This record gives sequence, C-alpha cells and structure tokens, in this order.
Amino acid sequence: MGFISVLGMARRLVKERVSPGDAVVDATCGNGVDTQFLAELVGPRGAVYAFDIQEAALERTRSRIEAAIGGTYGAGAPDAGGLHEADIRPLRLVHASHADMDKHVAEAHRGSVAAVMFNLGYLPGADQAVITEPASTLAALEAALRLLRPGGILTAVLYPGHPGGLEEAEAVAAWASSLPQPLGQAMLYRLIQKAEAPYLAAVEKKA
Repeated sequence: MGFISVLGMARRLVKERVSPGDAVVDATCGNGVDTQFLAELVGPRGAVYAFDIQEAALERTRSRIEAAIGGTYGAGAPDAGGLHEADIRPLRLVHASHADMDKHVAEAHRGSVAAVMFNLGYLPGADQAVITEPASTLAALEAALRLLRPGGILTAVLYPGHPGGLEEAEAVAAWASSLPQPLGQAMLYRLIQKAEAPYLAAVEKKA
C-alpha cells in the first residue's frame, strides 16, 4: 500500500487546520497546484495570497485557477488580485519573494493566517538554475510564523536531490528543530532509506 506521499501529507496537515473563510498563503506558487488547493479550502469568503519571483509561475497559476473555476482574472497585473464571476474572489497573485510575504499580506490578516505552504526548489519546465535559496527561505519561514495564528500550520516540501537543494533542506530542518517549543511544534516526514527523496518539514504555531 505504501505511505502517503510528502505532498499528500502536507495537504492533510493543512486541510485539518483550515476552514472556509480563512486567510492562507502559498509561499511558492509554481504551477498553482497548492494555490488551487488552498482556494478550494477557504472558498469565496476566504483570502489566498500566492507568491513567486517568476512571472511564468504567476501566469501558470492564473491559468490553472481560471480553468478550474471558469472565471476571468481581474485587472491584468499579477499584483492586482481578484477573480470576476468566480467562486474564488479574494485571490491575490504577488510578484515578489516569499521572504517579503508579510509586506504584502493585509494588516487584517497578519497574525490570523491559518496556513502557509512552501514547495521549494525550482519551477518545473523552467530554468532549473532559478531555485529557492537558504537565506531567503529562512527569512520567509520567519515571516510565515509571524503571519500565522495560534494553531496555524506551516508546511515546507524540501528537495535535497537537486543542486543547492541539500543545503536548503538542511537549513530548513535545522531551523525547525531549533524553534522554541512554546512557539511551535515541528516535525519531519521523510523516507529515511532514500537520502535524496523529497521530504516535509511542518510547524504548528502555538503562540
């Protein structure tokens, strides 16, 4: 039968903690898979922020959401936000580093975000030299913790198998393991017999 996949585990942890109307963040939207998942969880009363430094990722995410809901994206600019005649209205695509996410999240949602999802590495089908990096990722994780509400969840899928991925994965794992327990509880989910297999780091914020 096998174990649940790393991506499946990340989604399970998020789904258990997110309700309709919540605010959520996709820190690395890529092809938009996690953005769509989050948008479906929070529904039309929720808020979804999706970040990426690559314009191609924002375009792919926009196309995926439009195809899923049959809507037309609003004002055209990636940072403008809004879906017309759609079930998922409060989607905001932001062309910015995930390290700066707290600068783009509305004041009303700071400290009340239910989930932040990271899927690190590179954009499939794009330039594999453009990857997430330890310094900006660690800054983004700290920003995510500030945005989360108590009981909120942070998930980060790590890819040690590509150039630069091992260093980033180890930095994230070290960051998670060093978190003070009163602030949050951290876990790793991985296949320990496959050193290069993707794995999950997750943090549930306590306070």
